[in-house]
Amino acid sequence: MSDPQFQKLIQSFSSLPGIGKKSATRIGFHILRMDPTSFQSWIDNIEEAKTKLRFCDECGGLTEEPICSICLSDRRENGILCVVEQPEDIFFIENTKEYSGKYHVLNGAISPLDGIGPEQLRIKQLMNRLDSGQINEVLIATNPTLEGDATASYLSTVIKPMDIKITRIAHGITIGGTLEYSDQYTLGKAIKSRLTL
Repeated sequence: MSDPQFQKLIQSFSSLPGIGKKSATRIGFHILRMDPTSFQSWIDNIEEAKTKLRFCDECGGLTEEPICSICLSDRRENGILCVVEQPEDIFFIENTKEYSGKYHVLNGAISPLDGIGPEQLRIKQLMNRLDSGQINEVLIATNPTLEGDATASYLSTVIKPMDIKITRIAHGITIGGTLEYSDQYTLGKAIKSRLTL
């Protein structure tokens, strides 16, 4: 379709991460088919989320309050802090039900090519939290990318003098995957992260 208004709608949806032109077109048609009540409810939910949700003053995760429920919880382990790149990473880790500590969001990763250095990330806030003396382990859960690895290496360097245990999430081949279809970087990480049996 070449209708300018429809093209604007498609461009709006395709500007979202993970949505290509084909998906944006399908979403656009779906929106146009929605009855007015359902459409208004959908719009209201988006506006309410945009208005009410904010980032936790302590960890940087998503919340409706100044401090999130994870930071306030007395059922979480206070001695371990999981460092992630983005607030959405907390959601994915929580879904595993394997981690019971607290979090710290960096809001990105070190990427010199993009002009992002340690000063642009929430590393100063992390160091302030570690200075409290309550943390005995930092689990670095940055992405297994060059930027994520650079960030993990930098954090390891600045935290090491504090006598705090530093761990990193393991990287490697997906469960059910094969060596044949693994890229060189992933396979190399799997070898470096090998376990003793």
